[in-house]
Amino acid sequence: MGDVHANLPALEAVLAHAYQQGVEAIWNAGDWVGYNAFPNEVIQRLRQERAVSIIGNYDLKVLKFKKKKAQWQQSKRPEKYLAFEWAAKNLSPKNRKYLKSLPRERRLYVAGQRILLTHGSPASNAEALTPAIPEQRLRELAQMAQVDLIACGHSHRPLARRVAGVWFINPGSVGRPDDGDPRAAYAILQLDPRGGPDFLQVHHHRLEYDVARAVEAIRQHHLPEAFGWMLQQGRNLDEVLPQLA
Repeated sequence: MGDVHANLPALEAVLAHAYQQGVEAIWNAGDWVGYNAFPNEVIQRLRQERAVSIIGNYDLKVLKFKKKKAQWQQSKRPEKYLAFEWAAKNLSPKNRKYLKSLPRERRLYVAGQRILLTHGSPASNAEALTPAIPEQRLRELAQMAQVDLIACGHSHRPLARRVAGVWFINPGSVGRPDDGDPRAAYAILQLDPRGGPDFLQVHHHRLEYDVARAVEAIRQHHLPEAFGWMLQQGRNLDEVLPQLA
């Protein structure tokens, strides 16, 4: 899973469904916070679940907010600035320290397979791997990573492609889908310990969750109304802002 973006109701729905399917481990590809109202609760819950986790590019920006505040106030849209500001102000010291401690990537060895858990791509935590990415770019990334499976997030778009013998898996976004489908997204990976060319089965899931609870929390904390619209429509901020103009 990845891109929970402080959406506790969506995370709770994903975890409940995942455990019903008998999952044995949780991999979290980062972007824990931003736009939604439960940053501390999301961090605490995933720590409680002993998720194998990394930090995302949005998390890194939130941690840098104090230094970048003046610059971003001039360069970013007001709503995007407010999202960074609110997340930075409302992270507890304990959870801020935990996020700071996380690596940008993890290399795992599971069922005889070499796995890279990264937020964006092996080249950059801000590179978006979507279904539209050219095959040649995936070949370059496969050569760079030298693994059997790359599990990533960031793009908020589900992806499962095999190029040059390497699987590229993006589960989509748990807490801030922006592909027009407001349901929470995640994926279950089944790795065959016998190995072989068909060692992996991928099952993408989309789940209904209590969107109204997430929207109400946004309103209670006086965050921009656009953030609630994003959840209700499954769209990004740039797409919903014209509707509120």
